[in-house]
Amino acid sequence: MQILDGLAVSAHIKEQLKQEVSDLKANGRKAPHLAAILVGNNPASEAYVGNKVKTCEELGFDSTLLRFETSITEEELLNEVKKLNENESVDGILVQLPLPKHISENAVIDTIAPEKDVDGFHPISQGKMVLGQPGFLPATPYGILLMLEHYNIDVTGKHCVVIGRSNIVGTPMSILMSRNANPGNATVTMCHSKTKDLKAMTLQADVIVAAIGRPRFVTADMVKEGAIVIDVGINRIDDATRKSGSRLVGDVDYDNVAPKCAYITPVPKGVGPMTICGLMKNTLLAAKNRSNA
Repeated sequence: MQILDGLAVSAHIKEQLKQEVSDLKANGRKAPHLAAILVGNNPASEAYVGNKVKTCEELGFDSTLLRFETSITEEELLNEVKKLNENESVDGILVQLPLPKHISENAVIDTIAPEKDVDGFHPISQGKMVLGQPGFLPATPYGILLMLEHYNIDVTGKHCVVIGRSNIVGTPMSILMSRNANPGNATVTMCHSKTKDLKAMTLQADVIVAAIGRPRFVTADMVKEGAIVIDVGINRIDDATRKSGSRLVGDVDYDNVAPKCAYITPVPKGVGPMTICGLMKNTLLAAKNRSNA
């Protein structure tokens, strides 16, 4: 069993990105500029955005963080997004999700200029992904592909079961794993809350991508020997032995599943760091595209 170390892989990719940014500046071009919007003070969202801003600093990117109270109206937020669309110094825009219930996430995502959609959520980005055209891939699936590529894991012809069908992870992951590319060329089954006999599906899987948002949902009796398991879940559970009173676990029962696997990602330090790498690579691509336009 080999652990897929997201921290180690992300450190390697960050060094490459840092060099690319240095080369851009040496050639008289500006650093990539990522603008993030954070609404409210959700602790998880605060942490995610904080990590993204910190990574920008590490890589030599410029970054802007715009904070708004939860009382902001949808119209006001859309106007803020439009201002960033028109700001020529900004290459990439991300709006941290989830948003307050009175604001339509789809409306906000649709308003982001496609050429600045570094989260890869805009319908145009999603359409290009489906058609196999160059564009911005959703950051988490992109990060997973980068990890598979780093470890030279060939999924060609393998049966991949994706658990979860969100537009952020499950659906794009199923598309990317089945496309005619490397990594890719897998035979994909997408499972979800309405799937009958999920265990029968996962026991056939050479690759399992768990993105369902339920702590330790995938148990050892659902996984065959030698499987590759990618755990996208980040769930906080009570733990009286920790000073904080809680700890993070994935969607996979790691301790019992790991011994059966050829490869497995841990939680934390697995997919999470790779998501930020995907975002940063998208932002660098956006900057290059806009400077060449």
